[in-house]
Amino acid sequence: MSKAIVLLGSPRRRGNSEILADRAMEGITAAGGACDVFRLNTMKIRPCQACDYCRRDGHTLCAIHDDMDTIYAALSESDVILLACPIYMFTITAQLKLFMDRCYACPGLLAGKRVGILLTYGDTNEHTSGAINAMNTFRDEYRYAHADLVGIVHASAGGKGEIATNEKALEEAFLLGKALFKD
Repeated sequence: MSKAIVLLGSPRRRGNSEILADRAMEGITAAGGACDVFRLNTMKIRPCQACDYCRRDGHTLCAIHDDMDTIYAALSESDVILLACPIYMFTITAQLKLFMDRCYACPGLLAGKRVGILLTYGDTNEHTSGAINAMNTFRDEYRYAHADLVGIVHASAGGKGEIATNEKALEEAFLLGKALFKD
């Protein structure tokens, strides 16, 4: 069975981005995939120290040993990465940024993976909310890593749980989940 790792980048449980992630995971399951979920806010992940240990001969991963080790192991066994995140201060959350920065140590683990992105924001505009900044960050990171960015679903949702009434966003998340496992 094909595997996806799902990274929840919100500090809020059952918030808008997690609701979208749940719907995308239904799509993954419908397409025959399985999911390992990581709630980044509850994990101990230190920031990259720019030591370049991972770039020295004979080293393939980070010198820091923390909960990223668990994610690195899951990445090595997965075909798909699904990231779900609200927009905070015009870009991705600190929790998700820690994960992305620590992936500097393992671009080979990202290469060839199929990636899906789910974003929510309180503003009604993708430009003034910062969603465009986040989308560009994802496009740049996964292009650098030679991963296949399959799609980005983004939607406005101000209050906690509000996204649950957005049928269009929920359907797009489901379809993205299914698309992540198409050949």
